[in-house]
Amino acid sequence: MDSVVLIWLQFGLCVGVIGVAGVRLSRYGDALAALTGLSRNWVGLILLATVTSLPELVTGLSAVTVAAAPDIAVGDVLGSCVFNLAILAMIDVTYRKGAIYALADSGHIVSAGFGVILLAGVCLAVLLTTQGMMPSIGHVSLASVMIFVMYLVAIRALYLTEQRRSSLVVAKQPDMTLKAALMGYGVASATIVGAGIWLPIIGVELARLMGWSNSFVGTLFVAFATSVPELATTWGAIRISAIDMAIGNLLGSNLFDVLILAIDDFAYLPGAIYAHVSQVHAVSAITACLMSGVVIVSLAYRPVSRVWHIASWASLSLLALYLLNAAIQFLHGQ
Repeated sequence: MDSVVLIWLQFGLCVGVIGVAGVRLSRYGDALAALTGLSRNWVGLILLATVTSLPELVTGLSAVTVAAAPDIAVGDVLGSCVFNLAILAMIDVTYRKGAIYALADSGHIVSAGFGVILLAGVCLAVLLTTQGMMPSIGHVSLASVMIFVMYLVAIRALYLTEQRRSSLVVAKQPDMTLKAALMGYGVASATIVGAGIWLPIIGVELARLMGWSNSFVGTLFVAFATSVPELATTWGAIRISAIDMAIGNLLGSNLFDVLILAIDDFAYLPGAIYAHVSQVHAVSAITACLMSGVVIVSLAYRPVSRVWHIASWASLSLLALYLLNAAIQFLHGQ
């Protein structure tokens, strides 16, 4: 029992460290963007999304190299994608100044659409690899190479989309110098790197002590821990009514998270990572696709009414899909 309590305390400490460092990292990232004259939309989509996904990157690399637990790496990435979209539903529940889907910029449809494409590619990679139908280049799956290329295409398309939209909102000038922002950014990044290396090791031990599968621990617990920066950053953006920055952060994080999966595959030397993980990860990928589809429809339809004065039908659908995926992962992990 002492070992179980100790590992849960270590997990909680790791979550806390990542959360605090993630908030600081986002603050310094936003300051860097303001000092370089970037727009708020672009800050949320690229800069904040990238820096808040740093825990997933470090955790994934640690999982496939140090901990030799590819299921935790893949579960972390896909679980984070599902959790990020559930955060969007939480925003709708807590934000009472208006309907977030009606207030949000319709340009987010593009990033959500690319999210569907990338996540569907991951689902195909998992299913086709188990059937021996996905070729590899050395120890790297061809799917990972295609994901990497598609991510670059997505970023290019999003950049051009942003350039066409002339109504850019420039972030407020921060009360710090560029040097201070760079130093703070570096310290926060180093803290997250340290916690990210520790996290999958805790995850493997947690799975062993609790009798759970690595895929279940990675998809729910590790994914929650590494998504704490997204949660903190999104909440901070909502507090200042920066809806577009919040949504851009979540959708951009999902794009970068899928890229992380391709990076994990490059780092996993025993072979294509999709051949060494459970097929249940395909359920998370499909769930994330469905949730992204709900976001696309809601951004186009722009619902303003709330079901039982709680949230829109879109947000309730997102929460239902998240709980469904969690239940499937739990049943599989027993």
